[in-house]
Amino acid sequence: MDLSVRAKSARWSSITALVWALAWGASASSRVHAEPVSLAQPQNVLQLSSSGSVEVVQDWLSLTLSVTRDGADPALVQSQLRTALDAALLEARKAVQAGQVETRTGAFTLYPRYNRDGKISGWQGSAELVLEGRDIPRLTATAGRIQSLNVTQVQFSLSREQRTRVEGEAQALAVEKFKARASELSRQFGFSNYVLREVNVSASDSGSMPRPRMMAMEAKVASAPMSADLPVEAGRSTVSVNVSGSVQMR
Repeated sequence: MDLSVRAKSARWSSITALVWALAWGASASSRVHAEPVSLAQPQNVLQLSSSGSVEVVQDWLSLTLSVTRDGADPALVQSQLRTALDAALLEARKAVQAGQVETRTGAFTLYPRYNRDGKISGWQGSAELVLEGRDIPRLTATAGRIQSLNVTQVQFSLSREQRTRVEGEAQALAVEKFKARASELSRQFGFSNYVLREVNVSASDSGSMPRPRMMAMEAKVASAPMSADLPVEAGRSTVSVNVSGSVQMR
């Protein structure tokens, strides 16, 4: 009987010792993993940037035509605006050709006017039509034939295709300048080569500012068509690409 008790007691002691050993090992392992690991900072890192610019003639023309009407009856004012816009759309659609001449409606607004007593004294509204594309002579001729709306804004810019092409040229210039400068600076600092660590590329362009024209309050009279196309002249845009980043000299 005593031998059996002693045997059981020995087994429990062994189990208890094993549990404590496992617990201590897990605690030690967690302490090891919790210790911060210090990473070596990169050496001989150079920050630099470069840019490339290409100037090009703007090839995309946007013409905004609009009309304004006012009166005491909002329904009548709205009807007058729709009539003028429908007539302009009918003429504009005759010249539509994808990429060359495109048309779309712009803002259509109707709002009340108030007198000194804060009461509604009338209604005023406006409607817009936008002509845009690459065929500048055709665009200006179409605008000249539209009698129910007046040209109120002229804007030149770059077409999507032109922007993509010119941006690619400017990017190639910027990248070559970045590589040349990295090589030259590495040599000046006594290194024979470098490796690229990180790089950022961004693009921008300047020159596409809208030019407003005097807005007439009344529509052109149908019996007095324009004698000549709208005189316009394209400007120039400068597309710039900036390349910035870091290299490690070796």
